[in-house]
Amino acid sequence: MNYHAPWWLPGGHAQTIWPALQNRSGRLAVPPYRRERWPTPDDDFVDVDWLDGPATAPLLVLFHGLEGSSGSHYALALGQWVQVQGWGLAVAHFRGCSGEINRAPRAYHSGDFAEIGWMLALLRARHTGPLYAVGVSLGGNALLRWAQEAGSTAATVVQALASVSAPVDLAASGQAIGRGLSRQVYTRMFMKTMKPKALQKLAQFPGLFDAKALHAAQDLYDFDNVFTAPLHGFKDTRDYWQRASAKPRLADIRLPTLVVNALNDPFVPASSLPQQNEVGSSVTLWQPAHGGHAGFMAGPPPGHLQTLPQTVAGWLLAHT
Repeated sequence: MNYHAPWWLPGGHAQTIWPALQNRSGRLAVPPYRRERWPTPDDDFVDVDWLDGPATAPLLVLFHGLEGSSGSHYALALGQWVQVQGWGLAVAHFRGCSGEINRAPRAYHSGDFAEIGWMLALLRARHTGPLYAVGVSLGGNALLRWAQEAGSTAATVVQALASVSAPVDLAASGQAIGRGLSRQVYTRMFMKTMKPKALQKLAQFPGLFDAKALHAAQDLYDFDNVFTAPLHGFKDTRDYWQRASAKPRLADIRLPTLVVNALNDPFVPASSLPQQNEVGSSVTLWQPAHGGHAGFMAGPPPGHLQTLPQTVAGWLLAHT
């Protein structure tokens, strides 16, 4: 596997931001999704957006990143690839990320492996062809955590999986995104949507958390301390980041798994990435020098985003 960033898009920030702008500029067509709403065991719901393929064709399941959706640039790029190949695509939204606030006193988080396991089990039960799972960023870490918890049973659900730009060491990534240019750009972007959604949750459940502390939160560490950690059974941010990180248990994975991280990802420090001797024989690490965070753009200006779908899907097929 080889990837070289185009000459006209230098640096990790540019290779992260420019690809993310492609859906907003209209350069990425929105595919004809079909939405299904699934009731959850706790009387909530999740929304799944589908691109239907033949019943026996491979189905690719995508778990999006923090504040992502089926409209994220990487989802649209995968949708383009799937349509050409004749596969199916299911974009499984985490709670509150499909355009409508969810009903339960919870949201989603980086270690939400139980939710992923529940969704994958439903997808396996209804699809007769091969099933592959891809997680991007937060979704990638959560997918890896599911594979770790599932152990040898994971291979009975999906044939293979891949994580892309996953922050497998959440503390290292939290520190990286909380300082310098990353704090000014990415932290502000996330907080702009996360705070209002948290306040909607507070309106549903008065007293659920400290509104004053939420308003005062300036970064993901503060936000997770007030909202994400306590709502999902963690003591605080440190406990959440430690217990939800996939890196310490990558050797527990028992099915073919590709872990993709660019070394210049501004969210995921290269020094925090695992080495091959830290993972099991089922895990392949691909750590190209360039690509940014969920970027991997190629071609002449304005570029295209098909390199990642082609490479990841090709690896998944080759290893099953």
